[in-house]
Order: sequence, then structure tokens, then C-alpha cells
Amino acid sequence: MSEHWWSIEVLDGAIPATAWYRAFGNALTEAAVTNGAVDWSRHYHPWGLVFEISFRDSEQWSVFRHLPAVSAALDAVPDPINGLLIYPGRGGSAGAGDRRRPRLPLGAGAATLPRSEGPWLVAGRPPTEHVEPLTVTQV
Repeated sequence: MSEHWWSIEVLDGAIPATAWYRAFGNALTEAAVTNGAVDWSRHYHPWGLVFEISFRDSEQWSVFRHLPAVSAALDAVPDPINGLLIYPGRGGSAGAGDRRRPRLPLGAGAATLPRSEGPWLVAGRPPTEHVEPLTVTQV
């Protein structure tokens, strides 16, 4: 059985997102359960909250998203311009499904050092004499 997760992130605004969830959370949960949600959760963060819902297929999400109760709840978020994010997948601090593998530095970390052409001063010689610059090699 595959699950299709959707995340609704609500950011704090004129009122905290927790107050918004106290007002609309039960209606969102009831609408999700009665329309086929198989799992749901909410996570509180310092910046707001994430409400995650899982459906068996994407068609159930579409039906849920267009319910009048859901539309009313999403229209009433604390910051209606920048405070609502809806996207597929787990949200907030869920992290990636696979671990990131470390990348090797470009060129295996080796790069030539820039050399400046100019007078080299060596103790005891005037700068007019041509002196080969010292080369530095790593062991």
C-alpha cells in the first residue's frame, strides 16, 4: 500500500499558528478522516506548525483539498499572504528519505597555487638580479 503524504505548513502571523490550529484543527482532522486519510500528524515549531496528512491516492487529496471546511480553514491562516505552504511529501523537519553521500572536492582537492611574477627578494642580493622563485611541494 503506497501512501501519498501532503503537508500544510502554517506560519505565525498576527496570531500564533497554534491558536489557528486550536480553532480549525478538529475540522481539518475530521474532514481528513471522513475522506479517506490513513494517517495524519501535526508538529509544532518555533515559527508555526506543520499538519501532515496521508491518503491512499492523490484523488482523495484533491477531494479533501476542495471541501468547504478545508478551504475556510486555509483562508483563515494568521498570515494569508506569506504564511501558508502546501506541498506533497512530509514537511517541516522530516528530512530526506536517503542519506546524503559526501561529495569529493572538485579536482580531488588539488589546485595549483597562483604565482605572482615580480621581483623576488632574497637576503643579501639586490632585487635587480634574477632569482628563481622557490617551489613548494607537498609530501
